[in-house]
Amino acid sequence: MTPEDAFHATVHGYPGGCESLGPRMGMSAAILRAKANPNAERNHPTLADADKAMGLTGNYAVLHALASNHSHVCIPVDSDVAPSDLAVLELVTAVWRSHGDVGAAVDATLADGRVEAHEVSEIRQAIYTHIQGLHHMLKRIEQLQEPAPRAMGRKGA
Repeated sequence: MTPEDAFHATVHGYPGGCESLGPRMGMSAAILRAKANPNAERNHPTLADADKAMGLTGNYAVLHALASNHSHVCIPVDSDVAPSDLAVLELVTAVWRSHGDVGAAVDATLADGRVEAHEVSEIRQAIYTHIQGLHHMLKRIEQLQEPAPRAMGRKGA
């Protein structure tokens, strides 16, 4: 997904769409609609627009699209789930599932002997989701890590 398409999806996926989100962003619904149109030749969204839209909607598709385009992965640094063995297990099963999604996307791409642009995009998204899940799982495991024992100093040495 392109950042422009992600911005469009963010704006139009918000309850009430442009009519509701526009005033919250400090602009008219018409201006926001024009900025969200990925085919428009004028009125492109600024970085400030994307930042404000993500903050108001909680939809980070633009951030993920930008990261994916530059071979990076975004993961949240905060977690509402307390670290536990069960939370890690849930992430492990999600990673296994996403690994299967990568395989399924590659299999579907190669099935007809042709590799098309939309298929590469689907594989890229599946890989992005898989890597993101691995990092999320690692973060959760790090939260469970016990502190290193403190070294005992020698007295009188």
